[in-house]
Amino acid sequence: MIDAQPNRVMYGKTLVELGERDSRIVVFEADIAKSTNTYRFGERFPERFFNCGAAELNMVCMAAGASTTGLIPFASTFCIFASMRACEGIRQSLCYAKRNVKVVATNAGVEIAGDGPSHQAVEDLAIMRSMANLIVLSPSDPITTRLATHAIAHYVGPVYMRLGRQVAQVLHPEDVPFEIGRMIRLRDGGDVTIIATGNMVEQALIAAEELSRSGVEARVLDCHTIKPIDRDAIVQAAHETGCLVTAEDHSIYGGLGGAVAEVVSEACPVVVHRVGLADRFASSGRDYKALLRRFGLHAGAIVDRAKQAMFQAKAACR
Repeated sequence: MIDAQPNRVMYGKTLVELGERDSRIVVFEADIAKSTNTYRFGERFPERFFNCGAAELNMVCMAAGASTTGLIPFASTFCIFASMRACEGIRQSLCYAKRNVKVVATNAGVEIAGDGPSHQAVEDLAIMRSMANLIVLSPSDPITTRLATHAIAHYVGPVYMRLGRQVAQVLHPEDVPFEIGRMIRLRDGGDVTIIATGNMVEQALIAAEELSRSGVEARVLDCHTIKPIDRDAIVQAAHETGCLVTAEDHSIYGGLGGAVAEVVSEACPVVVHRVGLADRFASSGRDYKALLRRFGLHAGAIVDRAKQAMFQAKAACR
């Protein structure tokens, strides 16, 4: 049975599983293996583990080179460094060259708390989503993290997957169907749809429960794949519920909210409200839950936005 744990811990455990089954799996690390949890793979397979030091761009390029020999490299560091320091390498050496490398980055979003704005990656989904040929994932719990890690190991091509730092509650059954590019419906509802990713999926479920107590039934979709986005699920939700709310521990610009708004504007124009950081940095804080509340990344903010979206949708129909 899988218990609540940080998604980065589940990632480290799953890497070892994959390494046992496939000798082509190799891991590159940027000197923070304890934090990313790739140290587990290094202890089990030291000959297939490469600590590149605090040189993220070099790490990505080394992984790209290894992929040309038929190996399947996983490269891990913090999200802020993967999406910024290694950005050029991901674009040129992985995406443009279509290399079979999996960049799995941890410590995403405001959730990392005490490390502050210099380490709170709230732009990474927007950066990575803009790159051609790159699959972008953001699983919500240990179950989907395990399934996603297996899925990207079998997918041939470059991948970016973001993981949080804190303990993640189990939100899905272990046998939940998982497919890259397909959202998972966690809750049915016909009044409003909440589309969330990463740690905000749990908050979306809490918000849906609160809305239900006031007579509002919210559909909740777990968007574990930011690119390719599940257009069918978005369009269906737009048609059936008439308004959408997105929630992400990320800027509202260019990430999940941007992706959903793009689909809706083209296929089924409805009201879309976005929960996330609006053109601002967060701050350092000892209590990560308090910090998320301070910056509006919580269930209460989702509830407020859902009510606003429903009000606007009804007003537009008068």
